Amino acid sequence: MNTYNWYQTLKKPSWAPPSSLFGPVWTILYIIIAVSFGTVFYKAATKELPYIVALPFILNLIFNAAFTPLQFGLKNNLLAAIDILLVLITLVWALIAIYPHSRWIALVNIPYLAWVTFATVLQLTITFINRNA
Repeated sequence: MNTYNWYQTLKKPSWAPPSSLFGPVWTILYIIIAVSFGTVFYKAATKELPYIVALPFILNLIFNAAFTPLQFGLKNNLLAAIDILLVLITLVWALIAIYPHSRWIALVNIPYLAWVTFATVLQLTITFINRNA
């Protein structure tokens, strides 16, 4: 509850979606991530893909998992902004790396890429407008 109250006190841009949207969006995205990233990890484990192709997917999961503790646990907008940039960078890297090997994995992750791009702009905006808070 304390985290929710803290986040509600932050200034947000007028185009920020309601908090209630994030749960359903991430539920769908986590299904996409589980299936597609799981396929990458399986193919890397069975040597159908070089390990280096799986590396950005692993890093993306790590950075993705770090966002909530940084943003809501530490209540640190700057660290969360850096982290979401790393999520975006590793996702782009992952999609470029996998595309020659398995195009469907890259294509199915377009909604994830769109959301992370939006979330990155949102987080950077929130960080900027709350920089003196």
